This record gives sequence, structure tokens and C-alpha cells, in this order.
Amino acid sequence: MHALSIPTWIIHISSVIEWIVAMWLIWTYGQLTGNRTWWGLSLAMLPALVSAMCACTWHYFDNAPSLEWLVTLQAAMTLIGNFTLWAAAVWIWRSTKSQHQPPQPLESEL
Repeated sequence: MHALSIPTWIIHISSVIEWIVAMWLIWTYGQLTGNRTWWGLSLAMLPALVSAMCACTWHYFDNAPSLEWLVTLQAAMTLIGNFTLWAAAVWIWRSTKSQHQPPQPLESEL
């Protein structure tokens, strides 16, 4: 646990807590609006959360060589998380496009 300073631990832990709260708020927003695409974003945030927890776990055990597989898992979860977040963003974007009607011409253009 001595691998990181106290201020660095505070940043790591508060970032994980912030990410969990953001996931919950986004999920709640999806419930309130009835738009399930926001649930997709909340779930798409899970790999990034796993990545952060891998980093915290590895540092907690003083970067133990026996836990170096966590570094590989963290990298993989970051990569997967980037793609899942991109996919969720595209899904939200497409859902907003399908809900809007195309712009109507002005009367002067008719």
C-alpha cells in the first residue's frame, strides 16, 4: 500500500467513487426519461470501472510481481471500455436522430 502517496490514493479512490456515481446517475436518467439507450451507456462504463479497480488493487498490494496480470487486465479493460463507450455514444446519437423529424421548409421557400 506504500506504492502511492496518500494524496494519490485519495485521487484514485475518489475517481472510482465518482465513476460509480456517474453510472448510477446515467442509469437513473435513463429510467426517468424512458430512454434505454442511456442504460447502455451506464453498462458501457463497466469495463472502465473494472480497469480502475485493477489499478487500485495492484497498487494496494505494492505492485506485487505476482499480480502483474492485473496490469494486462487493466489494459484490456481500458481498450474494451473505449469501444463500449464509443458504441454507447453512437447508440444514443442514433436514437436522437430517429426521434427528430426532418426540418420543414419555410413558407417563403414553397
